[in-house]
Amino acid sequence: MKAGHTGTLDPLATGLLIILTGKRTKEVSSFVKLDKTYEVRGILGIETNTFDSEGTILNRNDKIISRDSMEHVLVEFHGDIWQTPPSFSSKKIKGQRAYQLARQRVHTDLPPHRVSIYLLTLDEFQFPYFTLTCDVSSGFYVRSLVHDIGQSLRVGSTVLEVRRLRIGPYTVKQARSLTEILALPKRELHHDV
Repeated sequence: MKAGHTGTLDPLATGLLIILTGKRTKEVSSFVKLDKTYEVRGILGIETNTFDSEGTILNRNDKIISRDSMEHVLVEFHGDIWQTPPSFSSKKIKGQRAYQLARQRVHTDLPPHRVSIYLLTLDEFQFPYFTLTCDVSSGFYVRSLVHDIGQSLRVGSTVLEVRRLRIGPYTVKQARSLTEILALPKRELHHDV
């Protein structure tokens, strides 16, 4: 039976990933364009080459940032914004993934693209750690958001954890684990699961 996924998750990310099977694999493009919701935990004062904790640390900054300063900067990130994808991303450049080129230390200039942030909330703040929830358009990079917030605060920031909570009308609460799916009778795999 055919199977296909509707997008990728970063290596350190968890959460919802839609898998299509059988005839539904032809519908991949309609799922890719759906809006998404993420929860992201980050740390201020550290900047890495991958925009997450798995990368090489490029800069450190000990300046203390208040919750008020953080909330003030978050106002800049509502609505339509221009966002540059991380160099360590799955974006294709002349047939190669950007992360493959970045690992080979090939410099790439990824062009910014327009994305939307419909909702951005600061759920937790205990300097230097923070947790955000964001409702965003397709094509959005949460790692770039956290990086850009750190740039606006002039201290740098990087992602510690990301969890995708929603893709369009589908939520992580509705999801089944791979173990549960593999235990289903084959006839059920031909229906929505």
